[in-house]
Amino acid sequence: MKKIIVILGQTATGKSDLAVKVAKKLGGEIISADSRQVYKGLDIGTGKITKKEMKNVPHHLLDVVSPKHKFTVAEYQKLTEEKIKEILARGNTPIICGGTGFYIDAITKGTIFPEVPPNKELRKKLMTKKAEALFTILKKIDPKRAKDIKEKNEQNNKVRLIRAIEIAKALGKVPRAEALPPPYKFTKIGLYLPPDKLKKKVEKRVKKMFKDGLLNEIKKLKKPTRLGGAGLSDKRLKELGFEYYNPTPEKVISETLKYAKRQMTWFKRDKKIKWFDASLAESRRASKNLLQ
Repeated sequence: MKKIIVILGQTATGKSDLAVKVAKKLGGEIISADSRQVYKGLDIGTGKITKKEMKNVPHHLLDVVSPKHKFTVAEYQKLTEEKIKEILARGNTPIICGGTGFYIDAITKGTIFPEVPPNKELRKKLMTKKAEALFTILKKIDPKRAKDIKEKNEQNNKVRLIRAIEIAKALGKVPRAEALPPPYKFTKIGLYLPPDKLKKKVEKRVKKMFKDGLLNEIKKLKKPTRLGGAGLSDKRLKELGFEYYNPTPEKVISETLKYAKRQMTWFKRDKKIKWFDASLAESRRASKNLLQ
């Protein structure tokens, strides 16, 4: 079986840096597993790796679509599987790197997702409701899916709830995800930081985001397309994350730490991940040695 490396973990733990170092050592190519870095123009707020930081290592699934388009996990799965085959055909090692657990599971666990097109009218109606009301609706039409969402602590995630309701209304219920054994061997490395160190790292990153022009990035995203921007509404900016909707340094720090906690809750379910403290040099060396 062909070997694929997966480098995952919480935000601000140095995943991208480690992935580049491993790729340089092994002759690898990196596939992003970040649900927002697929969008064009979302650079500063998502901490997207720069050309300089890539160090000539090929990176894939960055800047794939317009932020107006709601990119799905099924689309991610299809594109990533294609990239994996292309990278292997070139004789290189695929390295999946990111912090979106849903995307990583879609590849490493061979999950098949239902293809249901967006229902704009239904979404518009549901967006006016609070998360609590959406969860109640889902419980009535698909109790099993509601239970699954609650177990993952995502009952306040309006986007996830609306999508589940959308699929359930289209198919009668959200079908149980089928899992086919993936034809690859995955080595999963997880990076984490102790809470105090993670907080300092996040504070430093957020300060840099505002210094680098986060507010200008948001203004450009809001500009009509004829003026060179994406023409995004406040509603869409809100869907894209807390960094893009009326951000303040304090708000972004607080929400980023909450997000990091949700990331770890998701990843802890996977017992195949080998964890390393990103603040310890010997831990980082051990993770690189394991990947090799």
